[in-house]
Amino acid sequence: MGIQQQAAQHTPLQRVRAALVCAFVALLATLSLVPKQAWAADASAVQGKTYTIATDTTFAPFEYRDNGQLVGIDMDLIRAIADEEGFSVNIQSLGFNAALQAVTSGTADMAIAGASITDERKQMYDFSDPYFDSGVQMAVPKNSNISSYEDLAGKTVTAKTGAEGEAFAKSIADQYGFTVYSVDQASTMYQLVAAGQAVAVFDDYPVIAYGISQGQDLKIVTQMEKGNSYGALVAKGKNQDLLAAFNEGLAKCKADGTYDQIMNKYLGDSNNQSSGASSSDSGSTKDNSFWGLVVSSMPALMEGLKNTVLITLMSFAFALLLGNVLGLFMVSPNHVLHAIAKVYVWLFRGTPILVWAFFFYFGVPQLTGIPMNIWVAGCLTLSLNSGAYITEIVRGAIEAVDPGQAEAARSLGASYGLTMRKVILPQAINIAVPSVINQLIIMVKDSSLLLAIGFGELLYQAQQIYAANFRVTETLIIVAAIYLIAISILTWLANIASRRLNN
Repeated sequence: MGIQQQAAQHTPLQRVRAALVCAFVALLATLSLVPKQAWAADASAVQGKTYTIATDTTFAPFEYRDNGQLVGIDMDLIRAIADEEGFSVNIQSLGFNAALQAVTSGTADMAIAGASITDERKQMYDFSDPYFDSGVQMAVPKNSNISSYEDLAGKTVTAKTGAEGEAFAKSIADQYGFTVYSVDQASTMYQLVAAGQAVAVFDDYPVIAYGISQGQDLKIVTQMEKGNSYGALVAKGKNQDLLAAFNEGLAKCKADGTYDQIMNKYLGDSNNQSSGASSSDSGSTKDNSFWGLVVSSMPALMEGLKNTVLITLMSFAFALLLGNVLGLFMVSPNHVLHAIAKVYVWLFRGTPILVWAFFFYFGVPQLTGIPMNIWVAGCLTLSLNSGAYITEIVRGAIEAVDPGQAEAARSLGASYGLTMRKVILPQAINIAVPSVINQLIIMVKDSSLLLAIGFGELLYQAQQIYAANFRVTETLIIVAAIYLIAISILTWLANIASRRLNN
């Protein structure tokens, strides 16, 4: 059979398939001619841009505050890379888990927080080239008889959540018969050991060395166990230009000696793995007394107090408005309004404040693609939560007024609205004021929960201070005194306003 006869027997479907195959082959041939650089992320695309970088709050010597400034290996490194590559960084100190969540939600473009490069995390994030190789050691009190893992049988040790120390400790816990108690902050680990609630601490060798340099009564009793490497991270498939720029800048910093300078600044030489910068800062000229701590920490704590008072007053004003409106809905004869108020109270009284803080700051941007200002997120969290309680306060105050007075007003021909305005509400206000003042005091203390999303309130500032100096108890005593004074003043002012209102 001839060629023309064979072609004639081809069906239209076969011709279409053949045409698609030819087109696909041609496409592959064309794409093979495109330079590889066209497929890679463009590091030069970051020049002139500003990126939000999330980090931990308390992971010295990688990130911590010194005289109010965020410093450490990670902080110096990301700033050096930004200078090399021509972009700017806006660093947000959130805490480790919150930093990762910020990247996932799109609130932050990248996180650099001593994050270990693991297969599990690679499912969610794209990592940079490694910039630090970690190693885990175990430290115990200087007067302890523990000298090896075998001595830990039946005892409790502590490690930081998500850190290499935790992963290593858990990997050998069953073998040596001990329990691992994980906490969120390095300073908390050392407090547990100092208080005798844990017999040993597992952590990366620079963190333990830094703690010892800050006066922790510890000794290292094990050789360094090899851990994973640290890397900066971005959301899977996102910010690839920034990731490429980080890798390029990291290579430049290693080539020109900047990387070694940063490491030596915080870790010293290889024979003395301690924070050179920190030890020099704690020299003889520094006042290490309690009053010296008060003086040195007061500027940061006053900034935190200012933020605490502002966020509380703004949230209280909105909560008061919301609570009064919905409180009236609760006693309204309108079933729809009553149902709206009932559902609102049920929802916000039945869920923790932290859930809403994370939802507004991380969840809303992830759902909408619009970043959420931390002040707005904090205000929404506090006001919506407190508004639910004020709603119940208002409802209870209205119902506490003798119902016979409402009946008497209506018998005189007064409408429902007039009865509420002239008879019920003036008395309900007097009943509700003490409880509302109490709710204001609760809001001041509840504002401390916003530290979980990195809001710079009073307790957040305290956390930054004791993360650097490890003087947790003394710092918290100062903070407790400030809270007590601030709440006493607010209570006094609220009582004056209440008396004038009643007059």
